[in-house]
Amino acid sequence: MTDVTITHRQRGKGGRYIAEIAGSEHTGHLDWEPHGDDMRVATHTIVPRAIGGRGIAALLVDALVSDARAQGFRIVPQCWYVEKKFDENPDWADLRA
Repeated sequence: MTDVTITHRQRGKGGRYIAEIAGSEHTGHLDWEPHGDDMRVATHTIVPRAIGGRGIAALLVDALVSDARAQGFRIVPQCWYVEKKFDENPDWADLRA
């Protein structure tokens, strides 16, 4: 796998997980919005075609799930890709809002 760095940045009241790929100007991202005090709505996961097919979107969702476990929030998978990953990972069921 290509060297990928995932960072989280606040965006207004919500946030964005950003995937930066070594040697590429392209980035992928996963956006979320707050819903109450203990939920985040995963609204969009975007990976440009130029860096697609490398598991970048899955890494973005993994970062969100990891933060949910560490910080104690649940996830509303509004984005179809995040929904798909929840369906594929039944051990995440306790994080689904």
